[in-house]
Amino acid sequence: MKNYIKIGLLCGIITLAGCEDELTKDPVGLTTLEQANTTPTLATIETSVRSSYDLLSNRLNILAQWDWGGGLVFQNDYVMQDVASDDMEKKWNPDGDQPWIDDLNNFTFTSTNGGPNGLWKYDYEGIKRINIAIFHLTNPDIEAITGITPERKNQLLGEAYFLRSYYYFSLVTNFGDVPLILRPVQTYQEAFEVAVREDKAVVWNQIKGDLALAKGLLPNSKFSSDTEKWRVSKGAVIALQAKAELYTENWSAVPSLVDELAPLGFSLNANYFDSFSTEFTDNEVIFAFDHQTNATPTKRGNGICAPLGWGFFAPSADFLASFEPNDPRLLYTVDVAHQNVNKMLGSLDGTNKGNDDAPNNKIYIRYADALLWKAEALNEQGDHAGAIAIINQIRSRARNTVTATGDFAPAGTLPDRPASTDGATVKGWLISERRAELGFENQRMLDLKRWGIAKQVMTAHGKNFQDRHYLYPIPQSEIDASAGTLTQNEGY
Repeated sequence: MKNYIKIGLLCGIITLAGCEDELTKDPVGLTTLEQANTTPTLATIETSVRSSYDLLSNRLNILAQWDWGGGLVFQNDYVMQDVASDDMEKKWNPDGDQPWIDDLNNFTFTSTNGGPNGLWKYDYEGIKRINIAIFHLTNPDIEAITGITPERKNQLLGEAYFLRSYYYFSLVTNFGDVPLILRPVQTYQEAFEVAVREDKAVVWNQIKGDLALAKGLLPNSKFSSDTEKWRVSKGAVIALQAKAELYTENWSAVPSLVDELAPLGFSLNANYFDSFSTEFTDNEVIFAFDHQTNATPTKRGNGICAPLGWGFFAPSADFLASFEPNDPRLLYTVDVAHQNVNKMLGSLDGTNKGNDDAPNNKIYIRYADALLWKAEALNEQGDHAGAIAIINQIRSRARNTVTATGDFAPAGTLPDRPASTDGATVKGWLISERRAELGFENQRMLDLKRWGIAKQVMTAHGKNFQDRHYLYPIPQSEIDASAGTLTQNEGY
């Protein structure tokens, strides 16, 4: 193997070569194409799909061992979407620990920063694994070869198409044009051929195409499996379809997709915090990663709780000040007095803080988020009354929820927004509502960027945000490994 080939896109997408360096070996449970071709069994197919979920986990050190600078200790979504925004600071007490996070927070990062590097590697490792699963599940003889039932094949294939679309959604929204890899890559020659950035419009079309396939394959129920409720469901597919249409500003498609969620059993919880403290028994969570304590043979716990014990992930003063008086969502999000980020801990008393194998799930999509997508789409189409009604629905749940201290907010808290025919006013209400409702859920920076106001907001927050920062840089190591086949985003 040539010395300049490093782990990453090129090494990560190759499934026949045994790529190993100082960073990583194949994770436990990963089925390579070579292994699956030798013994194509139902077990290897199940494992191939199951391992593809793992890159959505907050488990520590999935791809490396304590490679902080490379951004590979944990998923970087809190850093890149919350710390980099005006919502979160790196630590409660500033220090020199992990300066690469400071660089992202201050927008002084370069193309060698660990944040984009880690995100890129997590996503493409997920794609590599899921492409293997799709390769097998679309084999017309797979039922005869493995004995898999048509129903199980369809379910696994539906999950696989969703997962691939989810990883590409992450890539296209953070990097823009990215390599589009839709099959297992077996040789280094193939790896160089596919290491070319595809226009983002093509990537979006692939995302939407995969989701359309997934929707037709999954059962028409809230859960795909009553015994494994963590698996991708039809609701998760529909929600990501709506989000993809929102991000590509296909406003007319969003409301009807969101409307398909309620008949499947999704609704707002009566209590705001139930989404974060209960698992698969609430009404609101549409897609989440199922963390488990003491799982064997590989840990499956929520490792993001560990750095919370070292003072990481604190609210900004601006975030705290943005809440309206007595809004129960503030304390449910973060307990300033005790320095507990309750949403990330899944508790209100500090339970799980410092635990690198915590049981609380990581929520990716919930119904309140989807309702606000619908409100935004309605407002963009001129249905201001419809948008306001949804915003007020979200506010009503918030003001009527039992608070974190066990009582209720005083009368007059979070009053309904009044009627308005001014789209800009309604958009401002929507922006404020999304910040309060979805704080510390990895949405803020993505929202600011797609609304085109990130530079304005970050500048007002005292950050050095420039036009180039609307996209993150392609990791320099990937460009070097491709011998220049990959090109860099403008300004980096």
